[in-house]
Amino acid sequence: MQLASVEVIPYALPFKEPYVTARGELRQREMVLLRVRDEDGVVGLGEAVPLSLRGGATLEQVVRELEAAEGQEAEGLSAPARCAVATARMDLLGKRTSNDAGAENEAVPCNATLVAGSPEAVAAEAKRWAEDGFATFKLKLGTETVKKSDMRTFLRSREPHGLEQVRAVREAVGSGARIRVDANEAWDLETAKRTLAELEPFGIELAEQPVGGLEAMAELAASTSIPLAADESVATLAEAERAVALGACAYSGIKLSKVGGAEAALAIADVLPAYVTSALDGPVGIAAAARVAQDIGGELAHGLATQRLFASTIASAECDIRDGMLHLPPGPGLGVEIDEDALQAHRL
Repeated sequence: MQLASVEVIPYALPFKEPYVTARGELRQREMVLLRVRDEDGVVGLGEAVPLSLRGGATLEQVVRELEAAEGQEAEGLSAPARCAVATARMDLLGKRTSNDAGAENEAVPCNATLVAGSPEAVAAEAKRWAEDGFATFKLKLGTETVKKSDMRTFLRSREPHGLEQVRAVREAVGSGARIRVDANEAWDLETAKRTLAELEPFGIELAEQPVGGLEAMAELAASTSIPLAADESVATLAEAERAVALGACAYSGIKLSKVGGAEAALAIADVLPAYVTSALDGPVGIAAAARVAQDIGGELAHGLATQRLFASTIASAECDIRDGMLHLPPGPGLGVEIDEDALQAHRL
């Protein structure tokens, strides 16, 4: 496929409220938009989300890689850059074949993503999501390990490890709702065992990456009735296969920028039951992730409703969230259209 032009555009979207996890606090999400144009003038959009809080490639590195690759070669690139190239190709191919998949495919069920805070604040936020049709709620735990300097807006609960937040959300959303927790590797093994034992009475759907490493996950899995899901520990097909061999987890959450794009995501899901989660992507990344979620299917909600967390967007057409479901935009390819004025306003 011959390309006539390639644009690499770093930009950032601000959050409505600071996004707090066990790895730190974000006030905006920095991303890279990749825009390629073929010799016929057809445009393909890709997106990379550098996972710098996890020690991955930086924004500057991803920009350099994409500029050097000129939108075509993905070999040797970091996972976020590979994701951008693969997504742009997906979008371009869909447009060239007039694949109006966004209008044909079913919507994607999504979980609510609750930003860390006091039990009262988290429960109130859960109620707002529930009123909008969400039935699965994801809580970020382990934030008691974050340094106070990074937690200016976080109100500590009176009990450790988020137990009080989980109790408050369960009371707010009722016994029929699904609650999952994510600690982003914040706990050591003994803390995780104790905490999950305390959480078991609340009917937890799954616990995502409570500890670091597949060996520790395997030992933890043998000590709790709560199904475990990998995130940081499974970024490649080989790691997914090892997780299965160890019995480390029942599921894996898959972020496209973590694994390198849709093809890599589907390969992991063929080995280990999976759900697709947002890396706090922009509109292009969410649309690509939604396509993967449609292919994966399954009974678990996907973590792709995070556009609700942002105060603005760069898209004039993007996925729409209604009744707890993510609906892809109509139109060929991914269906996303860029608002040029908004892109310039958010450009870095």
